[in-house]
Amino acid sequence: MKLTSPAFLEGAMIPSKYTCDDQDISPALAWSDAPAGTKALALICDDPDAPAGTWVHWVLSNLPADSTGLPEGVPADKTLKAGGIQGTTSFRRIGYGGPCPPSGTHRYFFKLYALDGPLALSNNATARDVAAAIKGHILAEAKLMGRYKRR
Repeated sequence: MKLTSPAFLEGAMIPSKYTCDDQDISPALAWSDAPAGTKALALICDDPDAPAGTWVHWVLSNLPADSTGLPEGVPADKTLKAGGIQGTTSFRRIGYGGPCPPSGTHRYFFKLYALDGPLALSNNATARDVAAAIKGHILAEAKLMGRYKRR
């Protein structure tokens, strides 16, 4: 399985448009080659370099198995029009929250999981909830890492 973005390449700097320093909208993402038997997808974006521990920037679950990506600027709605549910981030809100490191250059990992079934999660699921629910159900995983340093 492969995960890419037209906004930035693997390991490259994330444009400020997608951060707290600018529009703070989600970048477009594209994926391909989900394995046979995929029934749902989940996506978590986090920053392992945050001073207080891993900071979660985006949580999505139950994305349709036949989906091939997300557009730029996904609205902060609980349920996506094309299918899927957004969970609660470390910002304590639903939807994408862009990079906003307090100092230095941080890494941001977009992690996509192909699952053997949809997840039964309560409202406002966190990344921890999703991580617990996907154990034993991951068919494939893809990662995309971007970096960001504030001006």
